[in-house]
Amino acid sequence: MLRRLTLLALLVFAVVTTASAQSPTMPGMPSMPAGIVMLTPDEMKWGDGPAALPPGLKMAMLEGNPGQPGPFTLRYKFPANYKVPAHWHPADEHVTVISGTFYAGHGSKLSEAESKAFPPGGFFIATAKTPHFAWSKEETVVQIHGVGPSGITYIDPADDPRKK
Repeated sequence: MLRRLTLLALLVFAVVTTASAQSPTMPGMPSMPAGIVMLTPDEMKWGDGPAALPPGLKMAMLEGNPGQPGPFTLRYKFPANYKVPAHWHPADEHVTVISGTFYAGHGSKLSEAESKAFPPGGFFIATAKTPHFAWSKEETVVQIHGVGPSGITYIDPADDPRKK
């Protein structure tokens, strides 16, 4: 239980830190009403991904906070040859590929042979507590949305980058 609370606290910290940098008031644009978020790709603020994912990932928070109740939307920019070992989330995760080719599969161990390639526009849902994995060959951007609270639990605890 303590491990899960620590995981959730780290995820919330990473997300809140990144989300606080994102503002619906953009330079050169008029202020927007509370609750309205309008971003062009150039206005999205990218930062390092959360400690819960292997280093090298970039993240832009677009809406909400995955560690808290409510809707969230974020983008991940995977570098070439990036791998996320088998894991699951406590909430459904909806993934849309924006650019590049995203590879994903389900199961308790990352298997390139058992992966499906998702080109730009590709979409999949990883339902809560369903083990899955992901990887990229080239720089790839995906958009993830869902309803929190969410987090990540690795099938093999040794794969968890927070423990390295």
